[in-house]
Amino acid sequence: MKLRSFIILFFLFSLASWGETAKKRKVEYVNPFIGASTNVKDAGAHHGLGKTIPGATSPFGIVQVSPNTITGGDNGSGYSDEHRSIEGFAFTQMSGIGWYGDLGNFLVMPTTGKLYTNSGRLDNPDAGYRSRYDKKSEYAEAGYYRVFLTDYQIKAEATVAQHCGFLKFTYPAHKQARIQIDLARRVGGTSTWQEVRVVDDRTITGKMVCTPDGGGWGNGSGKGDYTVYFYAQFSKPFKDYGVWSVSIPEGQSRKREFVESDAFQKLTSKAEIHRNVRQYAGKHIGFFTEFETQNQEEVLLKAGISFVSEDGARKNLEKEIPHWSFKQTLEENQDKWEKALSKITVETDDEDSKTIFYTALYRTMLDPRLYSDVDGRYVGGDKKIHEIKSFNKRTIFSGWDVFRSQMPLLTIIRPDVINDILNSLISLAEESGQNYLERWEFLNAYSGCMIGNPAISVLVDAYKKGIRDYDVEKAWRLADQTSKRFGNAPHGYVPNSVSETLEYAYTEWCMAEFAKALGKTEEERKYRELALSYKNIYDADHNSFCPKDEKGKFREWPENGRLTEGFGCVESNPFQQGWFVPHDVDGLVRLKGGRQQTIQDLDYMFDNTPSDFLWNQFYNHANEPVHHVPFLYNRLGEPWKTQYWSNYICRKAYKNGVKGLVGNEDVGQMSAWYVLASIGMHPICPGDTRIELTTPVFEEITLEVGPSRFFRIKVKKDSPASTYIQSARLDGKKYGRCYIDYSEVMRGGTLELVLGDKPNKKWGVR
Repeated sequence: MKLRSFIILFFLFSLASWGETAKKRKVEYVNPFIGASTNVKDAGAHHGLGKTIPGATSPFGIVQVSPNTITGGDNGSGYSDEHRSIEGFAFTQMSGIGWYGDLGNFLVMPTTGKLYTNSGRLDNPDAGYRSRYDKKSEYAEAGYYRVFLTDYQIKAEATVAQHCGFLKFTYPAHKQARIQIDLARRVGGTSTWQEVRVVDDRTITGKMVCTPDGGGWGNGSGKGDYTVYFYAQFSKPFKDYGVWSVSIPEGQSRKREFVESDAFQKLTSKAEIHRNVRQYAGKHIGFFTEFETQNQEEVLLKAGISFVSEDGARKNLEKEIPHWSFKQTLEENQDKWEKALSKITVETDDEDSKTIFYTALYRTMLDPRLYSDVDGRYVGGDKKIHEIKSFNKRTIFSGWDVFRSQMPLLTIIRPDVINDILNSLISLAEESGQNYLERWEFLNAYSGCMIGNPAISVLVDAYKKGIRDYDVEKAWRLADQTSKRFGNAPHGYVPNSVSETLEYAYTEWCMAEFAKALGKTEEERKYRELALSYKNIYDADHNSFCPKDEKGKFREWPENGRLTEGFGCVESNPFQQGWFVPHDVDGLVRLKGGRQQTIQDLDYMFDNTPSDFLWNQFYNHANEPVHHVPFLYNRLGEPWKTQYWSNYICRKAYKNGVKGLVGNEDVGQMSAWYVLASIGMHPICPGDTRIELTTPVFEEITLEVGPSRFFRIKVKKDSPASTYIQSARLDGKKYGRCYIDYSEVMRGGTLELVLGDKPNKKWGVR
């Protein structure tokens, strides 16, 4: 009897242990192919799809090793899923961006047979070193990518550490196998100067200089000006190696138009080959090493990357990948991702929803990326090398996009990153001599991309939430100078611009809040007045915001009225942009004729929105200006509509597939919106600690909000289709508000929601 009981207990224990072991890790839910297309035709809109990279990354790491299928055009990721050949694996990438893109440096390609020095084109891959690939072989997860290159019969695998990349190539038996590195390559153009030096029989080091003359960010208009340093080691010693060098004609443009041309392919195909040289420099060069391989022989390449120096690249590699174990690097990377993704745990039986969620959370942790080396050194805005230990220098601040969702999300799960980016922007403003906070920072460049003063939003939101590990007075001074430089004074609006007037009015409100907190009474008064500037461009005759000229006259009303994209608006129309008065919703309601008129107008927007949520003139989820709009119903006394629409958007605008994003990922913003909306919390007005509550996608959510401190959301449904909040309890007490304060979330606790199939029009109504 005892033996049988023991066997039963052992069986039950083993079954429980097996179930625990079989439970998938969070990293296994990440699908890097979600949104990995730039294709305009597939998107059904001129802004394309997600433009994400499918390659190997680490949390906020400086290096991303990803396949590249195209150079030039509006293909900022360098990759699009529908392309059927790969030109190489770059060690630096931008994910989810437009404006022609940048980085894509240190392009590595394994090849066999004839040495090609040009990439070839998508429509003629045989004319260069690119290779077709087996689509079925392509696989990616957090920190790992692999593919089979059919033209060369080579399996390529990639993983990374934060400052380093690691490639493993499995070759067929071949007398002339090779690894070649195009040092001139850049996603949106070309680097303009390169150097390479052979250190020993397995190591090379060098640099790639990228200036606006070579295109890149905004095809040069984004002022991208940086140098990438590398220190690369090969598992197979050099026996036959060399450099190819292209003679670039004097005065030849190096920007994307040239790089996209047949003339560029022809010119780069005629490079001079210099074998066994120990050192070389030029305007367009590459390095190669050739060797004989046995069938299924593995050849490895690992490289440290630095934006500081060759010595920095060496230190990065020696610190992070001192060994030759690809498996160890991958496991260490995925452990980092597992820890990062564990900031939020969601429970549901819907596996696709988990994949969409953890992929979205993963995407919010790519940028703002590290910019300093392992020793804390970085290149500042003055082009000098600085060393700092008090914070991590970060870069790629896509301000206009990310202040709405991504930065508020990070204030909950990664306040350290918020401190870092604010310190980085403050130090850049001083080092560069610009003395204002840039709106879209790229590797120290003041690119000026987009509009508004989003850094002020991030700053004030952080300050109001107690995230203050930076020089507050210095931050105030720079924010004040930023507002004075870009704002609604002296006209009380920005001539000919609805978007800028409304965006500046919001950050002028942020400045008023900041001034109040710091006891700056006169400055507060001034900014309170400017925060109301939005009222100055409201055209009562058309019940819409309308651009005014310098003399204060409304511009002529267009034939399509407020649905006219570009009429005083940036990537939007007056109907969409007109909802952006997050700091004074009550004032906006009064302008629009009252609560019922406002609700009617909001209903009209959603009723006319296409169910696929692709680019449109109503609720255009594919772009940022409307991202707060579904949550406005909470402020208008009809929170059940916020619950319906936020849930509907989560289900319809996000999919587990390449076409899973309806618009540009925008460096984490599109994904951050989903993360917040799907867990039932999203702000309308960063800088205000109020967070709107809505219906979660998941049955249970756990947020790690501090050391051993958690905020949990538990959902009870009448049925799987239940959408509407019927009642709520916070820490066991009845809770009747449709919002929660940031401080309530961060102190930890449990929010319990009961859902039903029909709206409860009494719950959450203020």
